[in-house]
Amino acid sequence: MLLSIIIPAWNEEKLLPETLAAIRSAAGASLTPAGIHWELIVCDNNSTDRTATVAAESGAIVVFEPINQIGRARNTGAAAATGEWLLFVDADSTPSAELFADLAKTLQNSQILGGGSLLDMPLEDRGARSALAIWHWISTRCRYAAGSFLFVRAMAFREAGGFDTAFFAGEEIFLSKKLKALARRDCQQFVILTEHPMPTSPRKLQMHRPWHHLAWLFKTILTGGRTLKRRESCDIWYDGQR
Repeated sequence: MLLSIIIPAWNEEKLLPETLAAIRSAAGASLTPAGIHWELIVCDNNSTDRTATVAAESGAIVVFEPINQIGRARNTGAAAATGEWLLFVDADSTPSAELFADLAKTLQNSQILGGGSLLDMPLEDRGARSALAIWHWISTRCRYAAGSFLFVRAMAFREAGGFDTAFFAGEEIFLSKKLKALARRDCQQFVILTEHPMPTSPRKLQMHRPWHHLAWLFKTILTGGRTLKRRESCDIWYDGQR
């Protein structure tokens, strides 16, 4: 079995080394012993810093996506993948050996089509902790995968059309819905791993106050999701702050 680990990266030279090191360590500890081979692909999403150089120096396969949009970056990385399974990990996340051990068992289950993981963020702000708790409730109840950790059979990903590039945010929710439909059709499952949440950066929750996130959420609901299709309305993720 070959797993393609895909990392979309836009100006991530500061955090990318830690992410790549964590992935290599976790994969070596948990994937390789389980007989799962893996390749590491970084999609440079038109960075202006040393993101591509950092990735290449680490030994990762580096591909380029000129249009700055995370869904496109993930799709471009997936197009270069040769694995039977795809795993999308964000450039500010550091999966653990324990999480990868859970993943290894899951990938070897023929009844699984794909899934995601709960997240672990060091949060001091009560509002931010509440927001994360709400997301965990939604993720487990509705089986929506966070884009920062989403795994799927490559054939299913391609049949679903990959990440919908009409969206600048929330694209992982729409893909999760498509994958769940495929799983139901094929009598398989789309699962959320809960035992070892993935450590990921809380920077967006810290850079923008909770009211900013709530205002964006209410606006998205009131416009029927149209804000998700406008880059300028998704400034939380595209303001360039790192």
